[in-house]
Amino acid sequence: MRRLMTVLTLASVLVAVPLGAAAQEATATRRPDVIYVPTPEEVVEAMLQVAKVTKADVVYDLGTGDGRIPVTAAKKYGARGVGIDIDPQRIKDANENVQRSGVGDKVRIIQADLFEANISEATVVTLYLLPSLNQKLMPKLMKELKPGTRIVSHAFDMGEWKPEQELDVNGRKVYYWTIPKK
Repeated sequence: MRRLMTVLTLASVLVAVPLGAAAQEATATRRPDVIYVPTPEEVVEAMLQVAKVTKADVVYDLGTGDGRIPVTAAKKYGARGVGIDIDPQRIKDANENVQRSGVGDKVRIIQADLFEANISEATVVTLYLLPSLNQKLMPKLMKELKPGTRIVSHAFDMGEWKPEQELDVNGRKVYYWTIPKK
């Protein structure tokens, strides 16, 4: 009887866990849209500089990979960072990077589908996705982000939405936009 009660108690705890928002985000099961290719450190630096990141910012990195962008934003600029990725291995790598870098108080890594995650608190959004994904993401950026939020993309533009700045970092492109007034 005692064992049955323990099993029932454990089962009720397991049933309750998925109801929390963090647990729902952690259950993303769709496969990644792109393979992971890390952004070179010099490009990370250029992206954060063109966005003029400060300690007042919240940097969201969509498709964070190993978390290097939010980690750098926290370590070098004092910003808060959120890395979002759908791949459990990337989440593991990013969390290890956060811990190793000592920025766990400033950086949060979330396993979620970047098309479904709430990004409304971002003041800066960084991307290294394919052009088709950038364009698919554009309506979400326009809808959820406040006017003045800065968007920076490594390698790929957003089609018809022309960048305000375009940088060349040793042969690698960086594109910059701001969310317009509504």
